[in-house]
Amino acid sequence: MSFPGAGPSVLAQGAQDFKGQDAKMSIIIGAMAVADLVKSTLGPKGMDKILQSQNGEVTVTNDGATILKRLTLDNPAAKILVDISKTQDDEVGDGTTTVCILAGALLAEADPLLSQRIHPQTIVAGWRLALKAAREALEAASWDISGDEEAFKKMLFKIAKTTLSSKIVHNEHDQFAQMCVDAILRIKDCGCHLENIQILKKCGGSMRDSFLAEGFILDKKIGVGQPKRMENAKVLVANTPMDTDKIKIYGAKVKVDSIAKVAEIEQAEVAKMMAKCEKIAATGCNVFINRQLIYNKPEQYFADKGVMAIEHADFEGVERLGAVLGAEIASTFDAPDMIKLGKCDLIEEVQIGEDRLIQFKGCAGGEACTIVLRGASMHLLDEAERSIHDALCVLKTVVKDTRAIYGGGCSEVFMAEAVDQLAKTTPGKKSLAIEAFAKALRSLPKTIAENGGYDSTELVTQLRAAHNKGQSSAGLNMNDGTIGDMKETGIIECFRVKCQSLVSAAEAAEMIIRVDEVITCVPRQRGEE
Repeated sequence: MSFPGAGPSVLAQGAQDFKGQDAKMSIIIGAMAVADLVKSTLGPKGMDKILQSQNGEVTVTNDGATILKRLTLDNPAAKILVDISKTQDDEVGDGTTTVCILAGALLAEADPLLSQRIHPQTIVAGWRLALKAAREALEAASWDISGDEEAFKKMLFKIAKTTLSSKIVHNEHDQFAQMCVDAILRIKDCGCHLENIQILKKCGGSMRDSFLAEGFILDKKIGVGQPKRMENAKVLVANTPMDTDKIKIYGAKVKVDSIAKVAEIEQAEVAKMMAKCEKIAATGCNVFINRQLIYNKPEQYFADKGVMAIEHADFEGVERLGAVLGAEIASTFDAPDMIKLGKCDLIEEVQIGEDRLIQFKGCAGGEACTIVLRGASMHLLDEAERSIHDALCVLKTVVKDTRAIYGGGCSEVFMAEAVDQLAKTTPGKKSLAIEAFAKALRSLPKTIAENGGYDSTELVTQLRAAHNKGQSSAGLNMNDGTIGDMKETGIIECFRVKCQSLVSAAEAAEMIIRVDEVITCVPRQRGEE
């Protein structure tokens, strides 16, 4: 944006240029607005948001990453927060709301420091010292839970329960936490690949009817007239068109001098199709699963041969099925010896609600399992799936890094006290930035208390006093609105998730506060090539 007397502008006409205080206000307010948007979803008593897309699709969620992913934002600083939220979700699966709120709180605390003419680089230097002290305090507060196998399982259950307490499944969090722990322990010894855990959603019943099923469940039906149960199955997983060489007679021009010639062409098509079926049967499989359609004639051929045929399996299902059965997805069958078949002890039809599905038990990848979610509506099931996915990601992280910390605002206050001690011994203006970092950390338990409808100032000051008295496991008890012992209540979180949130938020806030100019390019004109 150019002004009279401001000197020549090198930007194209229509481009905007914000400098100094205007730029700082624009980016800080934008980031704080995003933090305020998701603030009410934090904690066990957080609220949900309804997101409606342009085509009318409705999403009900309190997951920070999902909310921010669906928003169309124009502010550049707001987009930075959305990116760190996505990174947090990809890296550890949880803490997406925490990272946005903490980054917003850091910028809110930096605003008055900037007004006092403290240079952004001074604030950044103070924040880096504070971040180092906070990480050291967090590591000191953590402990290793990988000792006795039974004790480790109990700790995983508590961590899963804490993660799910802020989700839509919180009323049944004991059941869902146990399901998640059982599923993770199945895949623990094979590298914790979450692809081996399938989540299947079926409307009907209540959330209490959800269960963990052994093996893999495919949401398809077995072909007509084919065996409904198969033991010691040898499975050929394929992605091949069964009508490869079929000529679309009614779409192509074929000149013949009699109806008999048309019949001959049709016979030739059928012969080619049946030749492919014979090649498939030559592989020695007794179960054939295809990504594409299997037509009536091949289906009849497989039924006569006693081969179970399943058509039109969705691509993700086929990929996952190939992995858990130990099969390779085939597309050509000229060399049967080169095709790797999957193995399974039993394949049978099962009924879930009103639907019939196919269950694979005793897969070659024995760790495979399926979490079947039941619920009143698809919106509820979608949110339950996101909740379960977050819990599984957290447990996977815990299995790799077996350190845990106390939740309920305990670790944040513990870090804030350590940062305050550093501020007292740091000379110069950096100490103001370090104090601001401590205030930002204390804003997290304050937000949790506010979302529960309690007096946040009273509870946070009580929590600080408890920590100063040596009660290192004191935190917020959101059931009673009091200060409780997190060790007794079992509110335990993953160290890695908390550490990632802390580092990501500090780095994002540092990046935003260092900006002193915002340049917006000329909007693309209609009709331009």
